[in-house]
Amino acid sequence: MSFVMYSTSWCGYCKRLKSQLADLGISFEEINIEEVAGTAQIVEKVNGGNQTVPTLVFSDGSAMTNPSAKQVQEKLASL
Repeated sequence: MSFVMYSTSWCGYCKRLKSQLADLGISFEEINIEEVAGTAQIVEKVNGGNQTVPTLVFSDGSAMTNPSAKQVQEKLASL
């Protein structure tokens, strides 16, 4: 996997991005921060203390918060 998407089950932005990425054939690992202990802290670290989702962490260590599918495609092309 080139990135991990941190999400919640109720997040509309997460659902939209997951659907758009699926349409583009982009696969990823998804982690629900409400179900997996310690993952909310990863999101907080990337987002200045906020639990903002979707947060994507890429294989190079960089992160994006609530990106567009196009931004994700561009990032993956640069990895």
